[in-house]
Amino acid sequence: MIYVSLPCTQQRRLSFYLAMEEYLAREKNDGDDLFFTWQVEPTVIFGRHQVIENEVNLDYCRRHDIQFYRRKSGGGCVYADRSNVMMSYITRSDEVVKTFTRYMDMVTAMLRDLGLEATSTENNDVLIDGRKVSGNAFYHIPGHSIVHGTMLFDTDMQHMLSAITPPQTKLDAHGVESVRQRITLLREHTGLTIEAFCAYIRTSLCDHSLQLTRIDVQAIESIEREYLDPSFIYGRLPL
Repeated sequence: MIYVSLPCTQQRRLSFYLAMEEYLAREKNDGDDLFFTWQVEPTVIFGRHQVIENEVNLDYCRRHDIQFYRRKSGGGCVYADRSNVMMSYITRSDEVVKTFTRYMDMVTAMLRDLGLEATSTENNDVLIDGRKVSGNAFYHIPGHSIVHGTMLFDTDMQHMLSAITPPQTKLDAHGVESVRQRITLLREHTGLTIEAFCAYIRTSLCDHSLQLTRIDVQAIESIEREYLDPSFIYGRLPL
């Protein structure tokens, strides 16, 4: 698998990395699978078909400078910050189940190699000792598939619990009273720093590398405009 990197270390919005996935699938995914990790400032990302007001605490996000973006994949609402590791996997495949299975097997095997009791669920979550450490979603482009997800290395728990509003029925289904009771943080299970963990992911999963050019970045920024369109983010123009 090929690890993809950018030509500079400029801090980017989450919308840029969603556009980067799409660009790689359309323009660079002719052979081996592609993979990259990324981190963002505090941000909420919600699924394509979700109603933003039902999933995101907009007032809280605005008060605390937490950005929010819609993605093109399905699934639930996720909070991310620079203490999380976001992962993107791009492959030439139209088979949803096969793609997800391959990706989940890679991630759980990577964690097990660190000595962790990692398992996966039919809901595309990765668990350690029965508690969620990673959630993942799927996006399909004809001939190509994208899986992206978060790895909860550490996080601002107050922001996570306040910026998103999971329905009580979802919490009840897991027999818990709060989100915190059903998740775990990777830092609780390993002595690695987040920088060392990111390096480990790369060496564990990838054996080749590809650095994009500034021309590639410009193309990604052009795709990003769709993700920044208020009508896409809100599902309608904001009041």
